[in-house]
Amino acid sequence: METPLSFLITGGSGFLGINLIRLLLERGHKVRSLDLLPFDYPENGRIESIIGDIRDVPTVDRCMKDIDVVVHCAAALPLYSKEDIFSTDIQGTKNVLESAKQHGVKRFIHISSTAVYGIPDHHPLLESDPLIGVGYYGEAKILAEAACVEYRKNGMCVSIIRPKTFIGPERLGVFALFYDWAKDGKNFPIIGDGKNRYQFMDVEDLCEAIYLCATKDEEKVNDVFNIAAKEFTTMAEDYQVVLDRAGFGKKIIPFPAAPVIFLLRILEFLKLSPLYKWVYETASKDSYVSIEKAENKLGYAPKYSNKDAFIRNYEWYLKNLSSFSGQSGVSHRVPWKQGILGFIKLFF
Repeated sequence: METPLSFLITGGSGFLGINLIRLLLERGHKVRSLDLLPFDYPENGRIESIIGDIRDVPTVDRCMKDIDVVVHCAAALPLYSKEDIFSTDIQGTKNVLESAKQHGVKRFIHISSTAVYGIPDHHPLLESDPLIGVGYYGEAKILAEAACVEYRKNGMCVSIIRPKTFIGPERLGVFALFYDWAKDGKNFPIIGDGKNRYQFMDVEDLCEAIYLCATKDEEKVNDVFNIAAKEFTTMAEDYQVVLDRAGFGKKIIPFPAAPVIFLLRILEFLKLSPLYKWVYETASKDSYVSIEKAENKLGYAPKYSNKDAFIRNYEWYLKNLSSFSGQSGVSHRVPWKQGILGFIKLFF
């Protein structure tokens, strides 16, 4: 049995947060969660849950007492305002880093994003590639990483994880739109011909990578890592498994990218569609990273392919549909409003 560690998970009530907390509890560790939202999961009695904002320094300091490892998952996602994205993802990250340093925290694990690479011109992407963020979220994630690097230079052990889009139990957000169409027996439109290779991952594999950064030798983890699935095919093939599992004989329907992207830009501007630039500008392009560095330095070995992750997430969605029916918001915990896409669904 490993020596129990005390973890602080920022964003502990979120999709990644709850999956990571469950893994840590299974392995005998102590967990404290800091989130704007209540920790309303069955595990509530097994952790210390603090409701608060990472932008509030006294709250962050209160959470940092007696912590061994910080996993910084909290972030304002792309559907938030520019002000919230910058104040949370940049200043909030700096607040958590500074508090961790002041309290002598042994390790800091920052959950970044492959959005920092922008819309690249080559694949696979390496950790050493230029960072060119798309939108406010991508820009903020780059600046948050820069803060992490500064604290690493000053002696802290800081792992930076850049995960591809991850799915699995508790994941809703934009994927709930796709699963809703699948369960209702609809064909599903995609941007472009669907032949592009687009890498996803299962949240369980991401949690394992985080755990490796928390427990492996410091000289190995004090670095930046791409984390993603190892096995993936094309966008159309990987999405098709959900329609096949739904059992209505429906298909992924490709549409020419240029006119669809133009239309989605207009719909986003008019606030009629939940799809934001990072989603629709990259959906028709190749998007995959190299995970060799994580495999070689951390021993990262993902269990799930893209297809496995989609099926696992879809089956969770069907099983838990009644618990979130009628809800909507801008986080990964709830379905996003379909807007005009709900009307378009009638024609598929």
